[in-house]
Amino acid sequence: MAQVVYIGGEATAAGFRLAGVDTRVASAGDAAEMLRQAFSERPDCVLFDGTLVDYVPVSELEHALVALAPLFAVIPDIRGRGTPPNLARTVRNALGID
Repeated sequence: MAQVVYIGGEATAAGFRLAGVDTRVASAGDAAEMLRQAFSERPDCVLFDGTLVDYVPVSELEHALVALAPLFAVIPDIRGRGTPPNLARTVRNALGID
């Protein structure tokens, strides 16, 4: 079975915990350290709460996004906050296609 780690808020973590995911409740102050720790443990997948991305250095987020392992995804919290922007729509708008 794949090892999945979720890092984020308590409410969303509760749902993931019910699904058997290793959850870590993070706040703004410890989000970057928890991300580093999760990557050092080499799980199969790391899910990161989108509301916390502003508290992690950009270089670390870029490294996580391009790393081949573990898989890394930024996801919204249970209330839909922190949804990553739709990059395809942004590009189409910039080109005047959409």
